[in-house]
Amino acid sequence: MDRPIIGVMPLYDETRESLWMLPGYMEAVEYAGGVPVMLPLTEDRENIYRLCDACDGFLFTGGHDVNPAVYGAQKSPACGEACDARDRMEQILFTRVLELDKPILGICRGIQIINAFLGGTLYQDIPTEHPTSVEHHQTPPYDRPVHKVAICPDTPLRELLGVDELEVNSYHHQAIQEKAETLVPMAISEDGLIEAVYHPGKRFLWAVQWHPEFSWKVDENSRRIVKAFVDASKQ
Repeated sequence: MDRPIIGVMPLYDETRESLWMLPGYMEAVEYAGGVPVMLPLTEDRENIYRLCDACDGFLFTGGHDVNPAVYGAQKSPACGEACDARDRMEQILFTRVLELDKPILGICRGIQIINAFLGGTLYQDIPTEHPTSVEHHQTPPYDRPVHKVAICPDTPLRELLGVDELEVNSYHHQAIQEKAETLVPMAISEDGLIEAVYHPGKRFLWAVQWHPEFSWKVDENSRRIVKAFVDASKQ
């Protein structure tokens, strides 16, 4: 299989009642050798299962806040707008993809909802629940690094990048609070937040809190992460 098909989670715009996509997700996957396809926003289980069979890997994108109901919490006043239809669709799809053991890469919201699906919890709002001087919600341009993360030893990310520290871009106000038991940290921010995880029991399940879709054109490490995912989807 030369060019695996990568199913990309759709973004949703309530104002326009439309699905949309940041080009960086698609371009980064295509540059890495994959064929990106934006998935529909559907809760039809049969259709979702057919998509799971048709695609070789799945990219869980950024976007809305995760509804705290996903991880059994009450919504705080600082929690942002959720997209319940997307949460429900991704729950069905994620569960099925895990059963099939097909590769998954989560980015930003992706790392958050994957952690929630596997039993972890989230900070609903970093400024009010985990006050910090580290810049987690940067202003444009979004391809520039704004803080550092420590890469955990003996992890796939450390093996891939060959560095102990990484400068990353950052645009989020939610983050992992209690980590799911099945996930292992791969990177920690300067203020102690988990910024990358993997599932050692799966063929390829990685997730990062930063944004390779914004930085892949200017950052080799971002390209390596996306390529590792696409390469895993070829197998």
